[in-house]
Amino acid sequence: MSIRHVALLVVSMSLPFAATAQYPTKPIRLIVPQQAGSSNDTLSRVLANFMGDALGQQMVVDNRAGVGGIIGMEIGAAAAPDGHTLIAMATAQVIAPHVQRKLAYDTFKDFAPISLFGVTYNVFIAHPALAAGNPKEFVALAKARAGQINMASAGPGSQSHLAGVMFAQLAGIDVLHVPYKGAGASVSAVLGNEAQFSVTPLPATVGHIKSGRLKALALSARKRAPDLPEIPTFVEQGFNFESSGWNGLIAPRAVPAHVLSQLHTTLVKVTALPAFREQMTRQGAEVVVNTPRDFAQFIRKEFDLFGPAVKAANLKAG
Repeated sequence: MSIRHVALLVVSMSLPFAATAQYPTKPIRLIVPQQAGSSNDTLSRVLANFMGDALGQQMVVDNRAGVGGIIGMEIGAAAAPDGHTLIAMATAQVIAPHVQRKLAYDTFKDFAPISLFGVTYNVFIAHPALAAGNPKEFVALAKARAGQINMASAGPGSQSHLAGVMFAQLAGIDVLHVPYKGAGASVSAVLGNEAQFSVTPLPATVGHIKSGRLKALALSARKRAPDLPEIPTFVEQGFNFESSGWNGLIAPRAVPAHVLSQLHTTLVKVTALPAFREQMTRQGAEVVVNTPRDFAQFIRKEFDLFGPAVKAANLKAG
């Protein structure tokens, strides 16, 4: 074999490796199926900053809210499967299929799970003028004013809607559900006293709680939040109530395996950084990562879990 033939053979053998090394080649779009200011948006922006730096390309957040996150998921499912479009999946995306069954995508077949990156807990927020400083006082007030206290949510079937319904059922109270278009709008409604309370993801409320514009009556976690230790849990106050949400990274189904592997490896590395963990903690989130297989199983489990809650909330499937 001539030297020329050997050289050509070496080049041809190296081509597959060279091809796999060329990712990413341009900015990565991260679709967030919720509005700006939502819990998913807030935490996804933290992830995008660190992932973009680690990958050497900007990761740009693209908010595509609507229909409980279905619009963003549809866009993500139809995107080119080259790893340059990813989706920030959250709790709402396993609730929505129970509410709107006519979907243009399959939650389990049209996406490739990569990993969880955060878990959040719901917080009971109220307007400072509300004459209740803890859940027991609130329940007494709600029973005295049955059907007259407004509960804001991010929309029918949202995490805040179901969490609020579950608490109301547990406490045996009758409140008026007022759905808004997204977490930002629902929190603003409580800030303006249009609605008196909400049980909503903590990251969307941290700044307002710290400033005193909202008061937090309880946290739906097993332990207090490190960055807001003054908020007692529901359990501490005699209510057996826990309610959490989560955030994860997924991709269109046919993204190449080596790209998915690179994304998972990168995510694991950045979520281990002290600076990343500090920012997540500051936003009221706990960092959690897992394998793509475990994340797929987690999504299925969460989907099955929320079915009964949707039924209890009397949400109608479209």
